[in-house]
Amino acid sequence: MAMSDMILYISMGNYKYATYEGSSGVHIFAYLLGLSTIINILLALAIVFLERRDASVTWAWLLVLVFIPVAGFVVYLLFGRKLSGKIFTWDTKSRLGVKSQVQAQLRAIEEDTFSYRQPAVEEYKGLAYMHLRNDDAILTQSNDVEVFTDGNKKFDALLHDLEQAEDHIHLLYYIVRSDKLGERLADVLIRKAQEGVIVRFLYDDMGSRSIKKSYVRKLKEAGVEIEAFFPSFIPKINLKLNHRNHRKLAIIDGQVGYIGGFNIGDEYLGEDQKFGYWRDTHLRITGEAVRAMQTRFILDWNQASRHDIEYEDRYYLSEPVGNVGMQIVSSGPDSEWEQIKHGYIKMILSAKKYVYIQTPYFIPDESLADALKVAVLSGVDVRIMIPSKPDHPFVYWATYSNVGELLKAGAQVYIYQNGFLHAKTIVVDDKIASVGTANIDVRSFRLNFEVNAFLYDQNTAGVLKEKFEEDILLSTQLSHKLYMKRSNWIRFKESIARLISPIL
Repeated sequence: MAMSDMILYISMGNYKYATYEGSSGVHIFAYLLGLSTIINILLALAIVFLERRDASVTWAWLLVLVFIPVAGFVVYLLFGRKLSGKIFTWDTKSRLGVKSQVQAQLRAIEEDTFSYRQPAVEEYKGLAYMHLRNDDAILTQSNDVEVFTDGNKKFDALLHDLEQAEDHIHLLYYIVRSDKLGERLADVLIRKAQEGVIVRFLYDDMGSRSIKKSYVRKLKEAGVEIEAFFPSFIPKINLKLNHRNHRKLAIIDGQVGYIGGFNIGDEYLGEDQKFGYWRDTHLRITGEAVRAMQTRFILDWNQASRHDIEYEDRYYLSEPVGNVGMQIVSSGPDSEWEQIKHGYIKMILSAKKYVYIQTPYFIPDESLADALKVAVLSGVDVRIMIPSKPDHPFVYWATYSNVGELLKAGAQVYIYQNGFLHAKTIVVDDKIASVGTANIDVRSFRLNFEVNAFLYDQNTAGVLKEKFEEDILLSTQLSHKLYMKRSNWIRFKESIARLISPIL
C-alpha cells in the first residue's frame, strides 16, 4: 500500500483515518500507534512535571519511555516512583529520647562548650555538626571498634556474640538466604528464643526474595519474631521493590553492635564459584554508639511490624568503652537530605593528603564526582578500588565509565582481582573513615535505606588504610593509557550504561 493510501489524522484526541477495502488491519495498527504515541507523551509529561526530580534521572526515564513505549511506564511504576512521605509510620525520635540529646549537643557545639575528647573529632567538628543537625546522628566518643574483612571471621564472631545473648537479639539484613550459613544462624536464634531471649529478625523482602517459606515458618514456630520490610501482598509483584532496606545491623543485649557490608549467605563466606573470595568490611562495635544502632533498628522494625517496640532502658544498656569517636548516620527515600552522600563529599573536600575509596559500584552523581575531581586537581592522592567481577552488568560498565573520568583528572584506580570486592569504605588522612552499607551510586544515595558508621579515630582509620594497601597487592592498576585502549564494543556498553545509570 502506498503512503498516500492511508493517512492518520490526530486532532484533540480524536483519531480519523481514510479507509479502503481490505485495509482494516493496517488501520487498527495505525490507530493503536497513534494512541500509544499520545499516551507516551502524556506519561512523559507526568514524569517531567509531577516528579520534580533530578534532571539526569528525568532524562534517563524519558529515554526509557522513548525506546520502550507504554511498557516503559510500567517499568517506571515499578522502579521509578518516589515514595510518598505519607507511607512512613516511623516512631518519633522524641519518643526514643533522641531529640533531647541532639538539641543538647547542638547547643553545646554552637556555644563552644562541647568537650572534644579526641583531636580527630574536634578537627572534623563541621562534619559531625552536619550529621547531628540534619540526621539527628548523636556524636559519641567512647567506643571500641573491631574491623572484619573476612566473612568467616565476621560470622564466627557474630554467632559467638549471639550465643551469649541474655535479654534480646535484634537483626536487620538486606539479604538472608536459607543456605548453610542461614541455617547456622537459624539454629542459634531458635535456641536463644527457646531460652527466653527476645529475638527480632527483620529482612528486606526484595533482597531476600529467595528465602524459603519453610525457613521463616520454622523461626516463627520457635518463637522468633520475624518480619519482612515492604513485603509484597501479591506474590512476585511489589510496587515498592525499588526502595529496599539495604541496612545490615545486629544488636545483642543493647551492648554489642555489628554494621557493614556482609549479608547472610554462603557467598559471603567465599563459597560461590562465580565470585570466589568475598572481600567486604564490617565493624563490631561496643560503647555508646550501639544506642544509636538500636534506635535505627527500632525505627525500622516499628515501620515493618504491627508489634511496636516501646522505649525501655534495657534496650540501651551500652556503657562507655574505648575512645573512638563515632556517628551512626542513616539515609533513604524518607530522608530530607542525602545525608550519607553529603558526608562523603564533606570528607573528600576536607582531605589534605589522601582519600582511599573501596566500592563495588562507582556511579557518583555530579556533585560527588566534582568533589573527587577537585581533590585530585588540588594534589590530594585519590585512590579508588573496584571489583574485577561484575554482579550487575549495567552497573559494572557504568562504573568503568565513571572511573575513566577520574583517571583523566589524575586519580589512581585499582581493580581488585582476588574475588569480589563488596566493601563500602572511605578513609581520609589517617584520621576519619566511613564504613557501612552505602555504595557510591544513585541507588544508595536516593532509593535505598542505608546506614553508615562515620568514625573519628586515628587508629581505626590506620587499620582501614592498611587493609586498603594490602588489597592493592591483590589488584591491578588501571592506567589512563590502558583505559583508552579499550575496544569500541566496551565503549558502547559504557555509553549505554552511563545514559541509564541515574535509574540503575
